[in-house]
Amino acid sequence: MTNKNPLKNRKKIAILLFFGTLFLFLVFVGRFTYIMVRGEINGENLSQNVNNLYTRSSVLEANRGAIYDVGGNPIAVDATSYSLIAVLTDKWSNNPKDPQYVVDKQKTAAALAKHIAMSEADILKRLNQKDLAQVEFGSAGKKLSYDIKTAIEEEKLPGIIFEETPTRLYPNGIFASHLVGYAELPTDKDGETKETTSRTDLKGLMGVEQAYNDVLTGTDGSMKYQKDSFGYVLPNSSVETTEPVDGKDIYLTLDKRMQVYLESVMTEVNEKYKPVEMTATLMNPETGAIIAASQRPSFNGTTKDGIGDLWQNLLVENTFEPGSTMKVLTLAAAINEGVFNPNETYMSGSKKVEGGIVTDHNVNGWGQISFLEGLERSSNVGFVNLMEKMGEDDWKKYMDEFGIGKTTNSGLPNEQEGSNPYKWPLEKANTSFGQGVTVTVFQMMQAYSAIANEGKMMKPQYISKIVDPTTGDETVIKPEVVNEPISKETADQALNYLKEVVYSKNGTGQGYQIDGYEIAAKTGTAQIVNPESKKYYSGGNNYIFSVVGMAPADDPKVVLYVTVQQPTITDPSLVGGDVVQAIFNPVMKRALEYQHLTDESESEDTNQVEMPKVTGVSKEEALKQLEETKLDVTVIGNGDTIVQQLPLPDKMTIKNQRIMLMTNGAMTMPDMTGWSKNDALKVAEITGIEFTFNGEGYVVDQSLAPQANMQSEEKIDVTLASPQE
Repeated sequence: MTNKNPLKNRKKIAILLFFGTLFLFLVFVGRFTYIMVRGEINGENLSQNVNNLYTRSSVLEANRGAIYDVGGNPIAVDATSYSLIAVLTDKWSNNPKDPQYVVDKQKTAAALAKHIAMSEADILKRLNQKDLAQVEFGSAGKKLSYDIKTAIEEEKLPGIIFEETPTRLYPNGIFASHLVGYAELPTDKDGETKETTSRTDLKGLMGVEQAYNDVLTGTDGSMKYQKDSFGYVLPNSSVETTEPVDGKDIYLTLDKRMQVYLESVMTEVNEKYKPVEMTATLMNPETGAIIAASQRPSFNGTTKDGIGDLWQNLLVENTFEPGSTMKVLTLAAAINEGVFNPNETYMSGSKKVEGGIVTDHNVNGWGQISFLEGLERSSNVGFVNLMEKMGEDDWKKYMDEFGIGKTTNSGLPNEQEGSNPYKWPLEKANTSFGQGVTVTVFQMMQAYSAIANEGKMMKPQYISKIVDPTTGDETVIKPEVVNEPISKETADQALNYLKEVVYSKNGTGQGYQIDGYEIAAKTGTAQIVNPESKKYYSGGNNYIFSVVGMAPADDPKVVLYVTVQQPTITDPSLVGGDVVQAIFNPVMKRALEYQHLTDESESEDTNQVEMPKVTGVSKEEALKQLEETKLDVTVIGNGDTIVQQLPLPDKMTIKNQRIMLMTNGAMTMPDMTGWSKNDALKVAEITGIEFTFNGEGYVVDQSLAPQANMQSEEKIDVTLASPQE
């Protein structure tokens, strides 16, 4: 039996362990060396992973460009809306003394009902839902303003929180809404807003917001930096910053003063006569600038109230037969061709044309009358005769020159070109008085500018300039002459003859006279095709009633075109033209007053005061500046800085006139007792809130109490009465 040597065995084991350890060490060294040299393991880039672990990044949000009126008053700006959320679970509350969930549901429901459009009972029903960690409140709890959020927070309700969402604010309510358009965040198939944190996700869905979406949309920036595991920035680490690029601001040609007034008039007429559709467009014919434009149906850009009534922008997307307002173009063409002799006569009433008979609106006619009287009476027969004197081909050439059948290339979405079949003799004859040919409002405004602007036809412009808010660089949109279809002499003669429509004893436009101003105008009553029978409606008010007016007639500075489709008229003493007048007369009068076109306003007036610029200064300083102007100053808002003023800087006004200053605080309702309707409308103009008036005279009652918050008001009712009442 062999005896084992323990010492020898230990030596062998020690040697084995030594070489085994050495082998493992070399393996580990080789592996570590490989990892250090290659910087990766199992295809994973370790350097990148470490960098990702400690690198943090944040988005530097870009702003969407704002939209302003021609004077710099905001029309569309970035804002933040808030969604109301109630936390029902206590699992997120660590401190019993500071609960982060709804404790008293009854009290919470009662408090919330004061601030959102939901009853206390419905709110309580939501708060009592079981097995839910948190609840929302539907549309009533979404798109809340900052003021409402603040008011709810002041209730100090545990468990009530808010989620912020970038949105777009349209502070003037209904304000050329289809022309301006609107922008929203994208939604999913259920109509729910997709999660987003950036204003660059806002997308224009109509009007300028859509047409210039790329211009308005900015580019987000970013910031990258390194932090340790505790969240502290690592020393000596670099910060990589990519600055955001804000979207560009767009200044429209719209004048807020005229636009607000036009919207007010349109609302009154719409509520009284309930037409199917209406448009009113005010333009400077010398530049093509659209000063104001409105339509009904319309909508509130911020609340979207009414947006489902009509999606179309009636200025460019809707085509219609213009009727007798087309005769303005026929008249100008006939004068330019030398075939309009105002004293030459023809037999009125009816006229045979190959394919049918053309009749006047008075089918019996007025006997043998002059062509000038035919214009005054809006005789279809007279204008067919003029077209024949010109020749069918020449008349078609003039229609082409005036842009009929072609878009104005406005850049607005879905602009239509209209139609002009012009094949058969009767079709050709009918175009001379605006039947069988379809147009858009923008086409007609463009054509009318040639008559009002010495023969030069101006492209309708709704953008004044585009401004880079970072650099201040401006791209000014210059007036564009698109054609000269007639001579200056022809334009002057046409205006002179169109005055007879208003001031002649036979004129169809006598109701469009405005004291102190001379108007050149043409009325229209266009037939409408019944979409079911494909034939014209007959009788009643199934027409598009319209008028185009240019003033002052000797040198027009404004053109106003109004269309009213199928108004509801219950008073047998009224006709469609009366509805058109209810829009045209006050708007044209106000536009001319703003233009300061009368001889009196051109002469020096010792009672006039030049309005100083007081925006951007403190309220106290503004009031001090205005002390010696002898103007009646009303301040709207409880802030300390003036942000808007009416009149605008450098505008002339009259001593003792009421002027408006708006501060940066919440808008507060002034006490308007004893004010004139005109002064009350100034409040509507500067705040963008719709005013409705009952009665005539001076303010005796207002639906919102003095000093009350106006922010959430969509409409304010004002009662007027004469002093003796």
